[in-house]
Amino acid sequence: MKLAADTTSTIIPCLRYRNAHVAIEWLCDAFGFERHAVYAEGDVVHHAQLTFGNGMIMLGSAEAGGEWGEQIVQPADIGLRQTQSPCVIVGDTDAHYARAKAAGATIVQDIADQGYGGRGYSCRDLEGHLWWFGSYDPWKAQ
Repeated sequence: MKLAADTTSTIIPCLRYRNAHVAIEWLCDAFGFERHAVYAEGDVVHHAQLTFGNGMIMLGSAEAGGEWGEQIVQPADIGLRQTQSPCVIVGDTDAHYARAKAAGATIVQDIADQGYGGRGYSCRDLEGHLWWFGSYDPWKAQ
């Protein structure tokens, strides 16, 4: 029995933002995401899909509530601690790092070659979510 769907990306991180409209703009400008779909009413983004290559994140407004939203807290509410973070494979780590830094991303771990292969860095976005960007591709033999 095959459990995974036959689709482009079977795992899609979901995030919530207090100002989702601003976050969408910032994620596109700073990290290079592209809008795939945005469903909103006024200031509330009920659901948005942003793509990066063949990957995707989904996001919505923290204020949207609902059963799903009630399970999620914002990083600022818990001392910027995280229990998970998106890891994004980029083609040019140094160029991506420069773009994110210029857009105001808070660098947590400076860009460096990694002992397991590849080059990467971690940062926080405009609302404190932790991200990892790097060239290490776990799908390719190192």
